Order: sequence, then C-alpha cells, then structure tokens
Amino acid sequence: MSKAATTRLMILQKAFELMYRRGYQATSIDDIIATTQVTKGAFYYHFKNKDEMGLAVIAEVMVPAMQQAMVEALRNSTDPVEDLYAVVYRLLLQDPFFEVQYGCPAVNFIDEMAVLNTAFQKALAGLVQQWDQAIQEALRQGQNRQIIRDEVNPAQVASFIITGYSGVRNLGKILGRSSYLVYLKELKSYLQTLR
Repeated sequence: MSKAATTRLMILQKAFELMYRRGYQATSIDDIIATTQVTKGAFYYHFKNKDEMGLAVIAEVMVPAMQQAMVEALRNSTDPVEDLYAVVYRLLLQDPFFEVQYGCPAVNFIDEMAVLNTAFQKALAGLVQQWDQAIQEALRQGQNRQIIRDEVNPAQVASFIITGYSGVRNLGKILGRSSYLVYLKELKSYLQTLR
C-alpha cells in the first residue's frame, strides 16, 4: 500500500472512531486532523470536504467490517437459527470495538444523517440491505434444507431481526448491557419458532 493510501486509510479509521464516540456532526475536521496529526493540506488532498470523508468512512471502513461480521458469517450458514443468533450475540456481547454506551456506529449514522443528506441515506441503505439480503439468503437456504418452515417469510424475518438489533443498540445507550441480555433471550425464542 502506498504512503498516500496508508494515510487515507488512517484518516478514515481515526475519523470513524471519533464519530462513533462523538457523533458525525459533533466531530469536526479539526478534531480529525488533531487526532490523526496530518496537516489540513493532507486531509484536503484526500477529501474535498467532511461529507466526502463521511461517505468514504461508510464505504471503506464500515462496509468491510460489516461484510465480515454480519454477511460472511451467514454466507455458508448450515443452521440459520443458530447462525443468526450467533451473529447478533457476537455483535452485542463479544465485539471488542463496540461499547454499550455508544451503541452501533451504523445505527448512529442512520439516526443522525439519513434524514439530512440523501447521499448518506443511500450509502446507509446499502449497508442495511447487505445484511438484510444475507439474512434472507440464509433463511432461504434453510428452507431448501428443510431446517426452516416453508411458510416463514425471509424478508419479514430479516426486517424483524434488523429492527430489533437497531432498537436494542439504541436502548443499550441508556439502559446498559442488561437490555441486550433480555433481547437475546427473546431473540433465541423467536428464532426457534422458525423451525
């Protein structure tokens, strides 16, 4: 990787970390420059403005991380009930980066930016749709193997899981980790009904 590419990636990763803890709008370009210790010229060499950088954070930091944690984990699902539960469990209780008080970076971005900026709305919708499609495909494969009941609607289940996850990540900010445990218990019961 070239020095310029390494610098760009470092800016994106540090910006992501700041925005996760502070929020997108509360994080300034000056904050990012101070954290990364790059010059303003170096920042503007890589990004025209903050929004361009924010969209790059989604595409180059969040999407690859989501691909690994949420999509790839379901790609070769042998038991969607167990695999879906395991993905959500890991995201809520085992991912070392996510902190309960800060919620989920993608959910935070959606809450903060989707209504304000159509480019962010489109990028964030793509992020969610990838997970949605991975859940649906795992469920369809489960139906093909007769692990999941034929009358289960994969699109409805995916929507239910994603909205539940999003909601509990937000509630965790005020209610703490205990809200995750309640959600996971109910999620496990719900997923068993799909068999």
